[in-house]
Amino acid sequence: MNIAVCDDQLEELKAVESLLRAWQEQQCAAIRLHLFHNAGELLEAARKERFTLYLLDVMMPGTSGMAAAREIRTFDSAADIVFLTSSPGFAYESYGVQALEYLLKPITAKKLFPLLSRLYLREQKPQEALTLKSNGTFIRVPFSELSYVEVSGKHLYFNMISGQVREVVGVLREFEPLLLSRSEFMRIHRSYIVNMLQIRELSSAGVQTFSGQSLPVSRLLYPQLQKDYMALLFEQREG
Repeated sequence: MNIAVCDDQLEELKAVESLLRAWQEQQCAAIRLHLFHNAGELLEAARKERFTLYLLDVMMPGTSGMAAAREIRTFDSAADIVFLTSSPGFAYESYGVQALEYLLKPITAKKLFPLLSRLYLREQKPQEALTLKSNGTFIRVPFSELSYVEVSGKHLYFNMISGQVREVVGVLREFEPLLLSRSEFMRIHRSYIVNMLQIRELSSAGVQTFSGQSLPVSRLLYPQLQKDYMALLFEQREG
């Protein structure tokens, strides 16, 4: 986990850091920890590096934790946000930024450790979604909603079942290991990886998806595609 903690009170910040280090040692967990004294520093860092968990003090001078959370949600819809506060008065407002938890100070191991363990366990499970950065915004794309990926030059196009397309600057090899580790995804051409569960028609001439897209199939890859496609359908039927 990549964790960002923001609190303008140094004593509070150090107390949360101590708890996080204690939990890390107890669980032998791999975490990266970043501490911030104000929301401005936090937001500047968050635009450059993706954090998976934010622990935010609500009441801070200048930009409050709630305002920082709203800003974070403009470019990262996937991260977990947990508010740390001495007042329950902002609990309702926290729902507006899809906050995971709202913990009242003083923060204790009893309050924090179960939350951290739950999130860490979730990260250890096989990912059910990809995290993409498109136009400066982090987006979670469920594998089940992904029809196919196309590469063109230095741009990747993640085509969704809904017809929506997410454009990402990058190369296919950045995502290929994660996609191809799943039985439903296969490379069918040097420029395409397809979700075989979204194939409506398959022949040596190409693939047609349920969304109506026609995709080329490499002659060399077709025999393996045909074999894997039938195996996947059999697996789905048995399941």
